[in-house]
Amino acid sequence: MNESSWGTPQTGYWGSSDHGPGRGAAPAGHAYDAHNAQHTRPMPIVPDVTEHGGDQDVDRGAVRLSGPLFRDEPTRARPLPGEVPQNPEPMPDAPQPAPAPQKKSAGRDLGAAIGVGVGLGVVIVASLFVVKAVFVGVVAVAVVVGLWELTSRLQERKGIKAPLVPLALGGAAMVVTGYARGDEGAWVAMALTALAVLVWRMAAPPEGYLKDVTAGVFAVFYVPFLATFVAMMLTADDGAWRVLTFLLLTVVSDTGAYAVGWRFGRTKLAPRISPGKTREGLLGAVTFAMAAGALCMQYLIDDGSWWQGLLLGLAVAVSATLGDLGESMIKRDLGIKDMGTLLPGHGGIMDRLDSLLPTAPVVWLLLVLFVGSG
Repeated sequence: MNESSWGTPQTGYWGSSDHGPGRGAAPAGHAYDAHNAQHTRPMPIVPDVTEHGGDQDVDRGAVRLSGPLFRDEPTRARPLPGEVPQNPEPMPDAPQPAPAPQKKSAGRDLGAAIGVGVGLGVVIVASLFVVKAVFVGVVAVAVVVGLWELTSRLQERKGIKAPLVPLALGGAAMVVTGYARGDEGAWVAMALTALAVLVWRMAAPPEGYLKDVTAGVFAVFYVPFLATFVAMMLTADDGAWRVLTFLLLTVVSDTGAYAVGWRFGRTKLAPRISPGKTREGLLGAVTFAMAAGALCMQYLIDDGSWWQGLLLGLAVAVSATLGDLGESMIKRDLGIKDMGTLLPGHGGIMDRLDSLLPTAPVVWLLLVLFVGSG
């Protein structure tokens, strides 16, 4: 008997002996097995459809188990129960369900980011209103860690070796001096720290001296000097509330930019620097910060007024956005996403200080102009 199109031989038999002129004939191939016939279902006898040219022909009226029942039907055998077809016929394309719309992603672990943010907020507020000196220490520690992250990335990505030891010692001293001696003390500490960077680097070979000290002086200004304005805010009689206003407005600005930009953002703000930022997000930052500024100036700052808060909120939204873009520019030049991995869901300390650092002198100056340094 012929091999079927599925690649397995079929065990054939004839139907009832009362039909067809080929009575009693057995199919070609395997011998007829009467025992097997008792366990199989009789096949119907069809008119002569014998095709010639094969190796085996059967008598007229005989059923060819391996051939087609109709001339326009391709030759193939039934698969046995449990048999997997080797070359199944393609099924017509079934209508596919429409893909579910993908939700926008923030790109970070939002749960971890919220948890870390709340934890940091508790530490900052507790130290701010319990013992001011403890808060100054928290700022100094943040400055040192931020300098370590910045200098480490510069060395890893650009081969720039800004001296960390004078930067860390001088940076912490700048924050403490700014709190103890005000703006004059901060300027003096900054000058001495920059000088220490120049001298410290002389102990190494001269190759790369200029780029190393340039990066070191930049780090002195970018991290500890700007952070010193937070310590100087704290020296006023209502210093704790001024610092809290500064922190709240910056956080609210970032939150407004994120929420509005994520939901409604369409037009890129600075695609070459930070593709994720949109003009709609900036508008959200301005709106949220101005509303929060009016409330904070009216209820938290001595002799403050709501209209001053509107201006303060606007300035904070602009400075925080520029600070974020500034660090994005640095990270893009370095070819990195985050400055560190210390804070789950946030990145490094510098990734949280990016909008705070340039905003600190803006808030300090406007508060001095509005209500004095008192």
